[in-house]
Amino acid sequence: MTSGVLLVDKPQGVTSHDVVARARRILGTRKVGHAGTLDPMATGLLLLGVDSATRLLTYLVGLDKEYTATIRLGVATDTDDADGTPISEADASGVTDAAVAAGIAALTGELEQVPSSYSAIKVDGRRAYDLARAGEEVTLAARRVVIRSFELLATRRAGTAVELDVRVECSSGTYIRSLARDLGAGLGVGGHLTALRRTRVGPFRIDDAVTLPDPRHDPDAAAALDADAVLRDPADVASALFPVVRLDADATRDLAHGKRVELDAPDAETAAALTPEGRLAALVALRGGRARVLLGLPTSEVLP
Repeated sequence: MTSGVLLVDKPQGVTSHDVVARARRILGTRKVGHAGTLDPMATGLLLLGVDSATRLLTYLVGLDKEYTATIRLGVATDTDDADGTPISEADASGVTDAAVAAGIAALTGELEQVPSSYSAIKVDGRRAYDLARAGEEVTLAARRVVIRSFELLATRRAGTAVELDVRVECSSGTYIRSLARDLGAGLGVGGHLTALRRTRVGPFRIDDAVTLPDPRHDPDAAAALDADAVLRDPADVASALFPVVRLDADATRDLAHGKRVELDAPDAETAAALTPEGRLAALVALRGGRARVLLGLPTSEVLP
């Protein structure tokens, strides 16, 4: 087993923690974490860090995301998605295509978005969804998000309901459930999310993800996954996110010991420092030709 980043296609009906547990059993290591959760009803791309590559997760959490989703107009729920209880219903058959387009346009760009009261945000040390399920009133502060693209893909009308298939590109921290709620509210008929699939996180896409079998029900799960083939090398992951600087052997050893080294490279808040063999030695801050370690990889992984 080597360290790396695993791109997983999360199935519907399981939690992100369930996926982490599967990876731990299959890969034979307890050191697995994820870079941003998906709700149980959602499917799609989940980034897992394995062994020392878990240190990179901090730099993956804040990446932009892309989703496809289905929004149902005419019914609002307490959770803003299909797992919740309906709290209002209205006839949405009169909502015009032009009104939908205007509503989507109003929710594109920089927004002050109020997260769902059933989100995982902590309030006084407790998860908002725990408070909401206990019957307590939850009021969350609005947060600034950026909706870079909110595209209508298809519209379906059936009786009093209208379903919209959409694609959303957004900043980290955006709640697509809240977009569905706010679109329905703006149209005066209410709305909630019925399907959600994450298709991209930063430069990483769902097409390159694998599906993890459940080792509790599949005794051959570990053998079915070739870790060496599916784990992304930390150097490749970091190089996709940051400018790259090449180290010689002396600089590699100095950085491994936490020393500042001189490098002929332009200033950068974060850069990927690679060893002569192409391994990721560290993430560094570059200023005035000197590199300061932000995150280092274990010495055994970076020294020749």
